[in-house]
Amino acid sequence: MSNSEKQVTTEKLSREQVAAFLQKDPNFFLEYQYLLEVLAVPHPSGAAVSLVERQSSLLKDKNKMLTVHLSDLCDAARHNDTQFEKTKRMVLALLDAQTLDDLGDALEESLCRDFYGDATSLILFADNQLTVNNRRMMPREMAGIVEPLMLSCEPSCGNLSAAENHFLFEGRSSLIQSAAVIPLVQGETIGLLGIGSYDADYFQSSQGTMFLSYVGEVLSRVASRILQQPSDRPD
Repeated sequence: MSNSEKQVTTEKLSREQVAAFLQKDPNFFLEYQYLLEVLAVPHPSGAAVSLVERQSSLLKDKNKMLTVHLSDLCDAARHNDTQFEKTKRMVLALLDAQTLDDLGDALEESLCRDFYGDATSLILFADNQLTVNNRRMMPREMAGIVEPLMLSCEPSCGNLSAAENHFLFEGRSSLIQSAAVIPLVQGETIGLLGIGSYDADYFQSSQGTMFLSYVGEVLSRVASRILQQPSDRPD
């Protein structure tokens, strides 16, 4: 690189130098057409704005809006890809579960690690009582306090009563500020899944429940299969 070239690259160009360069290279904008999108080229027409200038301004504004919209679409696509991968990992872990312990571990790992819940509670209805970590088995009659949450067979989100919170999350109930409750239905209600958060706004009654319904459908099928295995029936 010559000394003159180094000087041009290191010093700020004057308006006259830019004008002289463009005069020597009239085809410059043919190669760098994208610059035309950001240049302001007025068309003198007295006090009025020329039609060409107005059209140019509208096209630039539209181009900016489309660029922002495209960026939003790309962000949404990346978010959806991430959510899909998390959901796939959870479903595969649930399908691989061979025991109720496996099921409880898969739920705790996925819902608390990938989906940022703070606690899970899996309750399954059976003749006898059994409590192991985040899962419990009990007769349906003992779940009367949460019966209203199971009547519609649809997930519900929001703030639970103190009694509902304590029934679902026991020792951690004082920390749970909002929760999602998913009835598990396989012909009949076989249990429910609770997902708790320490954030009062994490689960809200107005939010969509499509993902939660999907989790409930998969979990219901897997839990029903495991419950029917003689080795996993309570004594």
